[in-house]
Amino acid sequence: MSGRSKVILAAFAVLGLATLASALYTVSETEQVIITQFGEPMGEAVTQAGLHLKIPFAQEANVFDKRWLEWNGNANQVPTRDKKYIGVETYARWRIANPLLFFQRLRDEGRAQSRLDDIIDGETRNVIASHDLIEAVRTTNRAFEKGEEAEDIMEAESMRQIELGRDKITRLILERVSHVVPDYGIELVDVQIQRINYIESVQAKVFDRMISERKRIADRHRSEGQGKSAEVRGKKERELKVIESEAYRKTQEIMGRGDAEATSIYAEAYNRNRELYRFLKTMETYHSTIDKESWLVLSTSTDVFRYLQSQNAAGNPGKPTVPNR
Repeated sequence: MSGRSKVILAAFAVLGLATLASALYTVSETEQVIITQFGEPMGEAVTQAGLHLKIPFAQEANVFDKRWLEWNGNANQVPTRDKKYIGVETYARWRIANPLLFFQRLRDEGRAQSRLDDIIDGETRNVIASHDLIEAVRTTNRAFEKGEEAEDIMEAESMRQIELGRDKITRLILERVSHVVPDYGIELVDVQIQRINYIESVQAKVFDRMISERKRIADRHRSEGQGKSAEVRGKKERELKVIESEAYRKTQEIMGRGDAEATSIYAEAYNRNRELYRFLKTMETYHSTIDKESWLVLSTSTDVFRYLQSQNAAGNPGKPTVPNR
């Protein structure tokens, strides 16, 4: 076989493989396919999983997801019926229920997401604007768990009974949206409010009010604490004075009894040997008043000097003798 024949044969083989590849397509369990010929859909959607055929090169397989898909909305600034400006974020779950109609109206999931933005955000805005803020915040009329500060930080408006509540509002949004999305081949299963918050300009005022309220409550607690502290200190001082007074009384009693016993002992000692008592008291006086650095200038006739005059001074008090120095 010549080289030219081989080239032609290889070209036909490549063309055959390309034709076969273009004629075959697969559908998984999570997919559904719309076949288009020159951009126009041909028949109903192919939903059965497996290997399928189509006209090569002329037809194209447009694959769509069969599963439930996510939709997450952006935060929208919405005024409520009671003139409260809030930011609302919603999310939803949807799927392509009619692939042919979906392809004819939207073509792909990107345009579907954009269309859902308009539909769901618009209906959310309309429903929220028709109700008060408390209706979108609370779910039931369950009583608030009040603390000691509840009356200070809760507005009277937030304590009133709700008529619908958040769950019914979200069901109302879902009901309204569900009347519109089937025209695009979409089925919506759930719509929920993900987040509700004040807009930034209102948040600043709310936070300032909360801060001032907390400061007022803190000042009240601080004042009550200072009053309690003063009360405790006063009680402590009174009890301390009572304890000190009682201790002083007992001390004086003990000292009195000690002085009495000492006086009794001194008297008994004096009565037994008066001269010995005088001598001991004089020695105590010497010890407490005289040291190596002290000088005494005394008259020879003083009683304190008598025991310095002679070793017999105790026996002969009337004959003084000047000791040698």
